[in-house]
Amino acid sequence: MFHTLSGRVVEAEAQHWSLGAAWRNHMASDRESKPIKVGIYARVSTAGGRQDIGLQVDELTQVAQARGYKVTHVYRDDGISGTKQARPGLDAMLADAQVGQFSVLLVWKLDRLGRSLQNLLQILDDLARWGVGFSSIHDPGLDSTTSTGRLLIQLLACFAEYERSIIQERVQAGVARAQAAGKHCGRPPRDIDMRLVQALFSEGRSIRETASILGIPRSTLQRHLKVAKQGGPKASQKMTA
Repeated sequence: MFHTLSGRVVEAEAQHWSLGAAWRNHMASDRESKPIKVGIYARVSTAGGRQDIGLQVDELTQVAQARGYKVTHVYRDDGISGTKQARPGLDAMLADAQVGQFSVLLVWKLDRLGRSLQNLLQILDDLARWGVGFSSIHDPGLDSTTSTGRLLIQLLACFAEYERSIIQERVQAGVARAQAAGKHCGRPPRDIDMRLVQALFSEGRSIRETASILGIPRSTLQRHLKVAKQGGPKASQKMTA
């Protein structure tokens, strides 16, 4: 297990090395001609004084200036929970990042950006594909503009993938045990009145129309028609979906 995980870390770092090198070359050429354009993203869950988004913006601006960056874009999600999928500030930031409006994104902490580890890693992967650097000023080392930072981000991704595979294995094992004990797994069964199905067919209804009228998926109706044709239990009257 650990051999596989370490192998994935090395492979992931190798895959991103060329991107990192290209990014560093791009940054070096930019430094020679003009300041690096930076976007900053800030978010607080509670608006109205309990949490002040301005504190994040001020500190991010100071850090950017100390690093010689030029802040050109500020994105805010004030009073918006990190668990929400739609966040106007985040959506605007991603749209601008995709078209190269800025070269580096600064955030106050990682938990300000992603609603979950998987969501966070997806955002970081998108930024990398778009050639945008990333830095979290209160998470030491998490800076994709450095080789160490890229390695740490890839470690996060590898452990997240490992966690996901463990969860899948546990779910599959649980389903197998339940099925071996004769328990139903999946959606609750429902009755299908095959007499009504036949009546709708006699009116010239198609399988799609009949399934829509009954409020069931077409594949479910087709499966039960097949069972009825083979003479399954109660095939001519009622069947369980």
